[in-house]
Amino acid sequence: MSRRATLIVSFLAVVALACAPLLFSSFTISLFNYIGIYALVAIGLALLTGVAGIVSFGQAAFVGVAAYATAWLSALNGYSPWLGLLLAIILTCAVAAALGAATLRLEGHFLSLSTLAWGLAIGFLFGNVEGLGNFSGISNIPPIRIGGHALMKSEEIYYLVLLMVVLSLVAMYNLLDSRWGRALRALRGGNVLVESLGVNAFQTKLAAFVIAAFLAALSGWLYAHMSRFVSPASFDAAMGIEYLMMAMVGGQGSLIGGVVGASIITFLKNAIQDYLPLISPNAAGQLEVVAFAAIFIVFLQYARRGVVPFIAARLPNARPTAPAPAAALDLRAQPATGAPLLKVDQAMRRFGGLIAVNAVSFDVRAGEIVGLIGPNGAGKSTMFNLLTGALQLDGGEIEFSGLPISRAPQRAIARAGIARTFQHVKLRPRMSVLDNVLLGAHGRLQSGIVRGMLRLERSEEARARAEAMRQLERTGLAEHAFDVAGSLPLGKQRLVEIARALAADPTLLVLDEPAAGLRRNEKMELATLLRELRADRLTVLLVEHDMEFVMSLVDRIVVMDFGSKISEGLPAEVRADPRVQEAYLGGVA
Repeated sequence: MSRRATLIVSFLAVVALACAPLLFSSFTISLFNYIGIYALVAIGLALLTGVAGIVSFGQAAFVGVAAYATAWLSALNGYSPWLGLLLAIILTCAVAAALGAATLRLEGHFLSLSTLAWGLAIGFLFGNVEGLGNFSGISNIPPIRIGGHALMKSEEIYYLVLLMVVLSLVAMYNLLDSRWGRALRALRGGNVLVESLGVNAFQTKLAAFVIAAFLAALSGWLYAHMSRFVSPASFDAAMGIEYLMMAMVGGQGSLIGGVVGASIITFLKNAIQDYLPLISPNAAGQLEVVAFAAIFIVFLQYARRGVVPFIAARLPNARPTAPAPAAALDLRAQPATGAPLLKVDQAMRRFGGLIAVNAVSFDVRAGEIVGLIGPNGAGKSTMFNLLTGALQLDGGEIEFSGLPISRAPQRAIARAGIARTFQHVKLRPRMSVLDNVLLGAHGRLQSGIVRGMLRLERSEEARARAEAMRQLERTGLAEHAFDVAGSLPLGKQRLVEIARALAADPTLLVLDEPAAGLRRNEKMELATLLRELRADRLTVLLVEHDMEFVMSLVDRIVVMDFGSKISEGLPAEVRADPRVQEAYLGGVA
């Protein structure tokens, strides 16, 4: 659907939900309230798990921290529930930040298991603190008051729950459509790409973790003051798994899917609890688990990415319009042609007993195109990874623009002005071509998370989109701007990588086999583009196996073989070097 149609449908849905208390019984409205409370957690999980790829089983613990915080402050100490909300948010986000700092550097199933471990630990903690009522919990929690009126009935608190869900959805959708949201979406698939774009992958993960905990805190606060009773049983590991199931059933990476998933699971759970006792009165609890498992297996068979993506794939999808012209982003000052730019001095890299780069030295001057060539296994890509910080030197030094970068993190090198492509294409295949290129401009933008949520960065975003379109036009990909990047052939995907690198406004463009997969006419167009970049005083360092392409393009060549530099000079000199002929042909031609 078009953006306008989506907004109209969303508005009508909110209006319909606002009329629900006039149409349904108190029991049904209570179900709606629980759906809204669960949906807040599921929206956070859609962001954390579906978008960022961080699988968390511990969100129920964050709901519990918030619920116990407000219950302790309001029920046991007599303070306002609104002060309880403040305490719940601060405490929950602080706990999430501490746990995230300790665990988010783990990868894969180790990270998921760690969330399960601290989720269980926090759940047991609730039941073993005497001041929190042990396993009996805290009762007589006061209701939320607005203007002196207590929200006692389900129909009264319903509108507060609805408001929080709607505001959370709007804020999260705004966030995903921002600079920070693109960085978050890029996390899936590993940190190497995002770090090469100047993004701090760990900080981005931690921010997503805390935002998901913030939504869980809202959920816990509402739950405590609606049910007016909290106990450890409501926040155990089983509930954490249920929250995760809601996010998965609704749709991986779909924020509205969190609401849909919460609705489906809550209504199913209610129906199962109603009808299973008719089948087996004595084993209804055990059969509930079996029924949920069966339903989940069916879901995995027919809608693995979730209900919302399953439906969305079958709806007409309006093609977005090209971004409107906007002022250009600020440009980096390029060094004078011929000035020293990159200096590699006795670079060394070992992998165990293998020396992949062995005391290699060369330099690159501003405004030239330098080729780094050699047979397979010569160490060229390892050298590129050392230059860009993806790997660390074991010896030697690398300087860029007169500054040492040998020990600098990858993101710092990217922000200093080195942009790269990869030997094996690294795009985010489910993102559009335009969004992939916009990732390259991340370091040139300033807007943060809060501005993104409030949609206050639209002017900067318009400039970034216009810049991305200019780079797509430069690389001949403007007609593919709104295509899914993974749908393009390999050759065009490599051009998307180049456009993304150019969007960073680099001083040095490092290209790893840019002509691989391109047809002859595409290679000629790429060569023309690189010459134009050189004319614009951009410096290029490239690895390439196509000797015809390299020899007709570069100003100088550095040749590596078995990790060592064996030759350096003008293309004609290198072509005539017996050592180069030996490396490539096995003997002198």
